[in-house]
Amino acid sequence: MATSSIERKPDWLKVKLATGDNYKELKNMMRSKTLHTVCEEAKCPNIHECWASGTATFMILGDICTRACRFCAVKTGLPTELDLQEPERVAEAAEGMRLRHVVVTSVARDDLKDGGASIFAETIRAIRRRLPLAGVEVLIPDFQGDEESLRIVLDAKPDILNHNMETVERLSDKVRAKAKYARSLELLRRSKTIAPSIPTKSSIMLGVGEEWSEILKTMDDLRAVDCNIMTIGQYLQPSLQHLPVSQYYTPEQFSELKQEGLKRGFSHVESGPLVRSSYHAHEQVQSAQHS
Repeated sequence: MATSSIERKPDWLKVKLATGDNYKELKNMMRSKTLHTVCEEAKCPNIHECWASGTATFMILGDICTRACRFCAVKTGLPTELDLQEPERVAEAAEGMRLRHVVVTSVARDDLKDGGASIFAETIRAIRRRLPLAGVEVLIPDFQGDEESLRIVLDAKPDILNHNMETVERLSDKVRAKAKYARSLELLRRSKTIAPSIPTKSSIMLGVGEEWSEILKTMDDLRAVDCNIMTIGQYLQPSLQHLPVSQYYTPEQFSELKQEGLKRGFSHVESGPLVRSSYHAHEQVQSAQHS
């Protein structure tokens, strides 16, 4: 059933806003340390829930992306920012929040030789120094397929290596700027070759024109490269300039997809209308470690 993106959203996509003390404290901390979060930049629907509970996903390497994916609300252009002190500030903020699991992502930085991999690695190490017991997850870009950049990140030993497929193979070129479906699968495969003990994770969003059979094939493709964790959520159009929503999936359909994923051997599948890549991330790492 195709649905116009300007029609009223289903009731299950309504978000309860929570702006308690934790939310306000976290927002103030991010501003005081001039840090960016993907929660804000990507207009995540779970920002109030996660921030109120004291969790967040840090976005490093500035807030301007060199790519212009048709689903993403992050600003695009030519970045000028490369802040070598950023890893320490992220670690300070994570320590101040007393996080048990820290998620670090970034804009795509195709302008940098290593795609920003060295900053990812230093951020992991800085967090480890301040929060030695915390889990650290990285959600990385594809580094344009450069294996050495991937090695730099893996050498810093994150607890989870996350790279998102975003959509099914047929729609990948339409939805993602410069990223390639096969290249993303290869990154996840290489990660397991380089560091077999580090769980891998990927995510897709639904509602950009995919077929049910294509969702299942994407699951199969991810399992073929030994991806451990999968998250599945509903695409929501950030603005009229972005891709329209083709369909709103029901909670029951998301539940069915979770069971399909678990049948295929994923250690954890987070599947729901408001699920995003980092949603309940601390639970996912625990599942992966005990699988």
